[in-house]
Amino acid sequence: MSFFDDLPEPSARPRQPQPVRPGWFGPPTDELPGIVPVGEFLYNSPRMVVALKSVEVYSTGCLLDTVWCVRRENESDQEWRDVMEQSFSRPGLPGIMMGVAFPDGRKAVAAHPTPSMFEGSEDMVGPVLTHQGGGGTGGSDEQVDGSARYWLWPLPVEGDAQLVARWDELGMPESSLVLAGEQFDDALGRVRNYWSP
Repeated sequence: MSFFDDLPEPSARPRQPQPVRPGWFGPPTDELPGIVPVGEFLYNSPRMVVALKSVEVYSTGCLLDTVWCVRRENESDQEWRDVMEQSFSRPGLPGIMMGVAFPDGRKAVAAHPTPSMFEGSEDMVGPVLTHQGGGGTGGSDEQVDGSARYWLWPLPVEGDAQLVARWDELGMPESSLVLAGEQFDDALGRVRNYWSP
């Protein structure tokens, strides 16, 4: 007989229904997205690059996968440490500003606080752009790079939208690129629900 054989069985507990998440909160947890392989620069200079790698399209919105890299020029060690510190992606603190302009004139800006911090946020009509984390930031004595993902809701399929970024602390002026509604619409047709045949 094993030491663990006579342990009491845990009591059964009732199954909890999964809460309904509003569309602006993030991607559906039961979908395989359609991918738009963008690979376009938002900003490109001899010192700094900010780019949109790809877009994951879901039935309710899309995840924008962004990356950035800053090369050291003639900064002192302390100045370079400051650049590295400013290169971290942290919502609500100084850093990259990211937004999307919809074809109808509406706009969404990734900011802190997020809509979930407001009472009545389940009734939001959008558009909403929220920071969804990223691959972090890494660096050396020569360059620092990072990534971040942004959830955009709703999906802009009625015409072209515009992704806009600015990073004052690192000297990046306001820059933008077009998000083609036609590409989003095509990718939307490739979205698959996990549980549908």
